[in-house]
Amino acid sequence: MAPVTAAAAGRKILRTLALGVLTAALYAGLFLIEDLVVRLSALGGWYGLVPVAIAFVFSLSHGAFTGYFWDLLGVRARK
Repeated sequence: MAPVTAAAAGRKILRTLALGVLTAALYAGLFLIEDLVVRLSALGGWYGLVPVAIAFVFSLSHGAFTGYFWDLLGVRARK
């Protein structure tokens, strides 16, 4: 395994922090517009996809953050 340079470690930390802030902002934003999301999804039809789209965005953001976080700590899956 190649040694990790200081620049690569810095980029990992920056990515992890950025994704953490993005995830926290998404959660805060969702709580702020909770009423709007509930009203839209209650309309039915295509509006029922609003919660699905929100869940997809959260899944991508939180999953990427979690992946970088564990990688930063050195936790990796067995091969």
